[in-house]
Amino acid sequence: MDAATVIRRGVPRCAEERVAELYWEAFGRKLGAALGPAEHGRAFIARHIHHDRAAVALAPGSGHVVGVAGYHLGGRGLIGGGAHDVLSSYGLFNGLPRLAVLALLERTPEPGELVMDGIAVDPAHRGAGIGGLLLTEIAAVAAEHGSTRVRLDVIDVNPRARALYERHGFAAVRTERTPYLRALMGFGAVTTMHRAVPDHPGGGAPGDTLEQQR
Repeated sequence: MDAATVIRRGVPRCAEERVAELYWEAFGRKLGAALGPAEHGRAFIARHIHHDRAAVALAPGSGHVVGVAGYHLGGRGLIGGGAHDVLSSYGLFNGLPRLAVLALLERTPEPGELVMDGIAVDPAHRGAGIGGLLLTEIAAVAAEHGSTRVRLDVIDVNPRARALYERHGFAAVRTERTPYLRALMGFGAVTTMHRAVPDHPGGGAPGDTLEQQR
């Protein structure tokens, strides 16, 4: 177990490739149809990161990014890049079907809602409570921006993630069966979960860090 984990808002400069690596390790199976192969997908994510749309976990001492939780708020998520960027990176012929796949993954927040883009934790650091710390920080971000709830989607082949979310106050509100995506992305159902956001008094400003002794 880590002696100390630092939770920081924002992706540090020069950590874009590391964050892209963590995200691809966690979500590459789902993103592969849109952004693969892996090396191209990681490069695309690294080039189009919105630095202010994530909380990250930093390893003690080294400051190495060992976890990241992205979120969508104010019209922007952690991973940017529009249609022009996809077509520029993959070409017109290969890019158009990728845009169709990305459209299937698009999630737009409703009024008063912060949408999470998912949590990715380095496999070597799992089991140390990092996911819970990141969820707590995202809830604080939501409260400070006046959101009343946090929303996320979890796929049916990731029960470990769903268990984490349930332990931290998320409840399933609906499940959409997606058998047409099983062959393409490897999952056949998506469950939407909500967590209410209480008032968060005196939260820190973006860029502040929270150190947890573990």
